[in-house]
Amino acid sequence: MSSEIVTDIPSNDPQLGVQRRPVRALAVQVLGPVTVVCGIVWAVAQPYRIVLRNSEGRGFYDYVFQGPLLVILVGLVFALAIAPGLVDDLAGGVSRDPEA
Repeated sequence: MSSEIVTDIPSNDPQLGVQRRPVRALAVQVLGPVTVVCGIVWAVAQPYRIVLRNSEGRGFYDYVFQGPLLVILVGLVFALAIAPGLVDDLAGGVSRDPEA
């Protein structure tokens, strides 16, 4: 096409600029992943805390409820379940869900 024929389509909507997230919302969103990383670092720094090879006299509780694994689990739950609601509240109650 020739540039003499093609023109811009006029828009009635004003151009939306890039909006930065407030520092508090960013801090809330970062807490979960930082907690997960701390749990992984703890598991690497103290590998004897995670007992997988010694099976003598160990039950389900001993395998699942270990410090580093619980820290990782708490970080994931916070990042996926709690943080999105807190960020919405910090944004003034504006929901990301169009039906809400």
